[in-house]
Amino acid sequence: MATLRELKGRIASVASSEKITGAMKMISSAKMHKAESGLKRLLPFRRQIEGIISNLLSADAAFVSPLLDRRDVRRLTIVVFGSDDGLCGAYNINIHKALVAKVAELRAELGNDIDIDLYPIGNKMVNAIGKYAAGDVHLHLCRLEGVDAKTTGDGVRVFIDHLRERFVKADTDRVDLLYMSFKSVSRQRLTYEQLLPVVGETFTANGVVADSFKPYLFEPDATTIFSTVLPMFLLSVMQEVFTENRASEQAARVMAMQSANDNAKKLLEQLRLEYNKLRQQSITNELLDILGGQVR
Repeated sequence: MATLRELKGRIASVASSEKITGAMKMISSAKMHKAESGLKRLLPFRRQIEGIISNLLSADAAFVSPLLDRRDVRRLTIVVFGSDDGLCGAYNINIHKALVAKVAELRAELGNDIDIDLYPIGNKMVNAIGKYAAGDVHLHLCRLEGVDAKTTGDGVRVFIDHLRERFVKADTDRVDLLYMSFKSVSRQRLTYEQLLPVVGETFTANGVVADSFKPYLFEPDATTIFSTVLPMFLLSVMQEVFTENRASEQAARVMAMQSANDNAKKLLEQLRLEYNKLRQQSITNELLDILGGQVR
């Protein structure tokens, strides 16, 4: 049985842990709301670009772009988004499991000899994918220096330019994204989508074309406009995915810290109850000793 001193030490330790998890929850919540605000600011920009492209796709104007080039997939690129830091529950584990399942599905669809370039975003995902790809000659771990889960602004632009250049040069035939789409603090949805080549279905979904179509005069010409706007669209998508990843990571960390905080509170209550019982028993024994001495 633990002594009063030992119980007192354990109570102090658990109480300290409760304060730490509570503080971490508040910090993660603030970061999550910041990322969520960033998503709301990005949405109008992306919707405007989607509207322009959808009108181009719906019009009779002729245009071409290497970013629309569909070809047989012999080499595939998958960008996998995770976190740089831990303490976010099963966030990275769930994404990694989804990647393993998706690779198996792609091999069944495209053949076992397909080469897959994996771009992990986030240190935790780099470590997990490094172990997963080791020894598999058709899985290739790829990294771009300076790009991680916290990358914003110019870093995102450099990364999307790198992916776009590889696709245009036919170093890869398709670029896909795997990430957690942020819905709310308690709900994030695993999302797997194609980034390149850009497909018309991206803009016809949810009635974008029908709602935004108006007569357009293209100046200087549709191809020039399309070649300018399409890279902007890809940049907006990548910025949104990076932001969604950060929001989802912090949401997962909020839930993990809430769970840890709740467990600490329960343990603290149990320890305090045990401490009070032991203290009461000690006082009772002392009183009995005193009374016993008086009787003698």
